[in-house]
Amino acid sequence: MMKKRKGYDVYPLTAAQKFHFFYLDYCPNKAVVNIGTSLTIEAELDFDVLRDSILKAYERSESMRLQFAKDKEGVWYQYVVDEVKQEIPLEDFSQTTMEEAEKTMRKWTQVPFKREDSPMSRMVMIKTPDGFSGVYLLADHVIMDAQSLICFLKDIIEIYCSRMYENVPWPKDMASYIEKLKKDLAYEAGSKAKARDEEFFHKMIESSEPIYNGIDGTAKLEMERDRRNMPNLRAAVNVSDSVESDLDTFHLEGEPTKRLMDFCKEKQISLTCLLLMGLRTYFQKMNGNDDVSINTAIARRATLKEKKCGGTRIHSFPFRTVISQDKKFMDALLEIRDQQNELFRHANYDPVAYFAHRGQVYQNPQGCTYEPMSLTYQPMTLKEKGLEQLGDIRYKTKWYPNGATTQAMYLTVMHRPEDNGLDFNFEHQVKAVSRKQLEYMYYYLCKIMFKGIENPNLPVGDILKLV
Repeated sequence: MMKKRKGYDVYPLTAAQKFHFFYLDYCPNKAVVNIGTSLTIEAELDFDVLRDSILKAYERSESMRLQFAKDKEGVWYQYVVDEVKQEIPLEDFSQTTMEEAEKTMRKWTQVPFKREDSPMSRMVMIKTPDGFSGVYLLADHVIMDAQSLICFLKDIIEIYCSRMYENVPWPKDMASYIEKLKKDLAYEAGSKAKARDEEFFHKMIESSEPIYNGIDGTAKLEMERDRRNMPNLRAAVNVSDSVESDLDTFHLEGEPTKRLMDFCKEKQISLTCLLLMGLRTYFQKMNGNDDVSINTAIARRATLKEKKCGGTRIHSFPFRTVISQDKKFMDALLEIRDQQNELFRHANYDPVAYFAHRGQVYQNPQGCTYEPMSLTYQPMTLKEKGLEQLGDIRYKTKWYPNGATTQAMYLTVMHRPEDNGLDFNFEHQVKAVSRKQLEYMYYYLCKIMFKGIENPNLPVGDILKLV
């Protein structure tokens, strides 16, 4: 067992990190764990001050200084180095086109990091052809998720603003990543909380078997049953033989987004609940099953310290609902809310252990699953705090695909900076799901959600007839 690395204390991986290492092992394209994003604002920036602000943000964030090492047995460990030694170059795209600039940043996003004893992120300052300036950030998923990414970028902006403008306060300190890591490891080491969570999930898994629902009907499941001569099989292979992926984004305007948000606020449910309701009802429509299961990501950032400690904390679990067509839309939403709250209470449990236990219970053929997709809703935006001191300066954020995914379809819903409208980002295996299928699904997802919030007391079956 490793105790020290280069004089630094080493720690085992958390369950969330193990999950990334787990699918990384199987994926031929090692850029599958890359997250590439840019943040640009419509302002002239002082790049020397920006460079110093970036380095200061690294200094303030333990998780951004994480490195990894393998012991003789091949077990991975992590440690935090004192400083990030990297150049922060300036790339001037202002004389090219937006297409060329984006093509270059896509290329950057598709280069995997060296795994061992190496920084797991890199930053480039950029000037774009549309007169905006800012940063491009590439990070490995084992040190960062969407919330910590936003938190880190916000810190850079706040440090920069504090240095550039009078009366802008210095940002409050980040929380310690190591402190949170130790808590996670204590939980994993046979705590009572872990035993309670395990009991909860085992009971849930063993209660009854879910069923696979396809994006455009039951064909995949029926094909699987025929192929294996297993007429009662309830799971199917959802992925293709290629991990090559693309990112297709659909935009919901600011005004309709506000209608959804207002409804959620009034009824005291989260937008995640409404999205889950919309998606499961879509699959119900396409497959004729009341029983629908999709994966949902839980950020595990309830406390301020969890919000500001960085790292990767997402755990993803199947979210199964059995909702009959005669149940009112609103009652179904409340059922989803209660079920989500229950899931949150047990969300520290290791998702890999969850899937392993489910596999033992139902003994499905290898590669078969019940879930056609995964959902993440990202409520946190840069708009909240940190940019208001810039007044009405416009800014843009953009995600760049890394070119690979081990899932057939992963939907991330986020707010757009320009108008707070929603972007539906579908990362999908090119050979498993087509853009045309996604367009169809997105169209009906929106129809179901809007018909539902306009007629919350109508039964689900009637909503389906209206769309």
